[in-house]
Amino acid sequence: MNRIRNCLSGLLLACAVSVQAQPFVTVENGRLSRNGKPYTFIGANYWYGAILGSKGRGGDRRRLNRELDELKRLGIDNLRILVGSDGDERPKWKVKPVLQTSPGVYNDSILDGLDYLMQQLGRRGMVAVLYLNNAWEWSGGYGFYLENAGAGKAVQPNEAGYAAYVRYASQFAVNRQAQQLFYDHVKFILGRTNRYTGRRYVDDPAVMSWQIGNEPRAFDPAVLPAFEQWIAKAAALVKGIDRHHLVSIGSEGAAGCEGDYGVWQRICADPNVDYCNIHVWPYNWGWAKKDSLSENLQRAEDRTGEYVGRHLAICEKLGKPLVMEEFGYPRDGFSFSRTSATTARDAYYRYVFSLLEADAAGGGHFAGCNFWGWGGQAKPRHEQWEPGDEYSGDPAQEAQGLNSVFSTDRSTLRTIREAISRLPIH
Repeated sequence: MNRIRNCLSGLLLACAVSVQAQPFVTVENGRLSRNGKPYTFIGANYWYGAILGSKGRGGDRRRLNRELDELKRLGIDNLRILVGSDGDERPKWKVKPVLQTSPGVYNDSILDGLDYLMQQLGRRGMVAVLYLNNAWEWSGGYGFYLENAGAGKAVQPNEAGYAAYVRYASQFAVNRQAQQLFYDHVKFILGRTNRYTGRRYVDDPAVMSWQIGNEPRAFDPAVLPAFEQWIAKAAALVKGIDRHHLVSIGSEGAAGCEGDYGVWQRICADPNVDYCNIHVWPYNWGWAKKDSLSENLQRAEDRTGEYVGRHLAICEKLGKPLVMEEFGYPRDGFSFSRTSATTARDAYYRYVFSLLEADAAGGGHFAGCNFWGWGGQAKPRHEQWEPGDEYSGDPAQEAQGLNSVFSTDRSTLRTIREAISRLPIH
């Protein structure tokens, strides 16, 4: 009996040592660090990972594990993932199934999927950036909280128009009740224990960062001061619950702050925000046109370089890392087909990766980038996503296939793999 007890004690000690040996991603001297070394990465957006991990509607664990293995082989160990969608499933532009069906009421199947996903990431030595909210309609986010705070029915921009959505969404920055519903959600998610690993989320090194939201915006210059206050309060809440993990905002940069670089600098300067984010979308921002993607490539690259450079200069002042956590470029001919060419996109990716490589080689603050988005083994059936279709990198409100990187996109995968191999630290 003593021998058995001693063996069990030894196993428990070995497990404890193993858990402690798995490193958290940290910030050291203004740069991301992992395993005691600078952490520079090329990662992917994989918003639907928790849904794939579930056993219920939309779940496909075999696909999830195949794709995680494929990403790992490419050298990708950093995934940016949506914690879950919120609210009414009826809008056809909404990610479904949803996680939070009403405030504080959760779909356990998706929670189970998130737990399983995090277990699988940990097994592969991969990390996740988990975003908790969304300024856009495709996963609920702002609209869900506003509607449940009595601000009226959530507006769908594809029905009511973009201007109407902006007017509606701008209320979030000043609506304390809607914000409190979000804070309650944060406390619930961060307070959970993973049923597969038995580990609290706040103790899990597979989480790189808790992110306040996907592209949080004020949507109105008049509410920017309130927007700054909300970001600061949310960051303090997350950091107050979890001191192990990094906190990030999920901002697009100045483009997500009504064009105000000063606002972006102030929200990033908050002591509870560990590193800075930007997103870059040349087509969405008018730097490239759908009928001249190759012809507009140089302009897209020039504007991207300027945008990254201005934000990097601010990061140098703040002494904080920068991650370009969303960028994309449409397939040739603005095609949605997974068999279409990606010549212009590959060239744009190479340019973005060259900025990261050059800055990292010089010991700068540019720490990583996550392309949007991983489509993997999905085979889109419709241009507009419909229930039962496979998930791709393009959420339900976007044309399926346009910005996705599929497992069959050999030239893009080669571009990514080669760029990772050239990083000073990878």
